Amino acid sequence: MALQNNKSLGQHWLKDRQILDEIAELALGDASEDVSEETRTCIEIGPGLGFLTSSLLKLFPKVIAVEYDEKLAKNLPGSFPGKNLEVVHADFLNCDLESMPRPYVVAGNIPYYITSPIIMKLLETKNHPDRIVLLIQKEVAERIAAEKGKHTFLSIAVQNLADVSLGPVVTKEYFTPPPKVDSQVIILDPKEKPVISEQALELAKRGFSAPRKKLVKNLSPFHSIDSLKSALTELNISTDVRPADLSLEDWQNLYKLLAE
Repeated sequence: MALQNNKSLGQHWLKDRQILDEIAELALGDASEDVSEETRTCIEIGPGLGFLTSSLLKLFPKVIAVEYDEKLAKNLPGSFPGKNLEVVHADFLNCDLESMPRPYVVAGNIPYYITSPIIMKLLETKNHPDRIVLLIQKEVAERIAAEKGKHTFLSIAVQNLADVSLGPVVTKEYFTPPPKVDSQVIILDPKEKPVISEQALELAKRGFSAPRKKLVKNLSPFHSIDSLKSALTELNISTDVRPADLSLEDWQNLYKLLAE
């Protein structure tokens, strides 16, 4: 099959079978211990020519592949005759996840430019998947997995809703055509409930309005400088702190003090 890609859709094909199989195995996780083989479903985002689809079909009894490219969506079923593959021609961001059969997991080699919207859609739906395994830009994967001291609002928002771990790095030469940057697998295991409240998350969003500036400066339009410094001092946090230095728990505690 000719490797024709649509540049506007950010299509870069990964063909290395070992890496593809590893992504599929990571998506499976421990599901086999808790769920019967007959009920496991994998939702694949952007199957393209079906390279990852092939690995997923080896481990999952059913794969629902969501493909935006009409031509690819039409041709994909013919590559897997007799397999329990359902192809949906749609923009994944418009898909109704509430109707997806549970339990399910999600896997995909996704376009870099819509990474954050896809991740937040998956984590914010009430009918969230048991596991999410995505191949994304390496820099973004590292940013999402960042620890205290290197947080961004994205890492706070994602880690509030999921346990995050990093999988293998996939360098650009493994793709056809090669992207400009390397990729990495990210594994998200959604939490049953958020770590912090919506109000605390909104406070964090305001705090990251200018990430390099001091937190007190960023929050001063919403709270007096005196109250901010008093709350930070009570939490044993420097009044010169920057937003990247606060943990999820710090944001929740800070919100509580400022709300009093």
